[in-house]
Amino acid sequence: MKIITQPSTINAAGSPPKTIEEYVGAVNSRSDNLSIARMRSPRGWSEPGQRPEFDEYSVVLAGTLVVETENGIHAIGAGQAVFVEKGEWVRYGTPHEGGAEYISVCVPAFRPNLVHRDGG
Repeated sequence: MKIITQPSTINAAGSPPKTIEEYVGAVNSRSDNLSIARMRSPRGWSEPGQRPEFDEYSVVLAGTLVVETENGIHAIGAGQAVFVEKGEWVRYGTPHEGGAEYISVCVPAFRPNLVHRDGG
């Protein structure tokens, strides 16, 4: 057993800045299998599109997370979740008042070299 007493703060892509607190993952627990992080994203935050090499599950705790895929734009509200499969193109944003707070789980763990953001 291992108790994780606090998360590590990770720099986020996009602007304005959002807060990523990784509880489990490559940085905080040295885990390659999966990562679990709490995201706090302000109104107006967006990041470049990406085609990651990991599955990503996000549970929205508050606000609205907007998820753009090749199949459309989807507003994921508090109490809802979204699953984006590895290899699928996706862009995340929080354009609405209040932004969003959500938990993301990546399998395998999030690593910058696995994201493959648009534009390099």
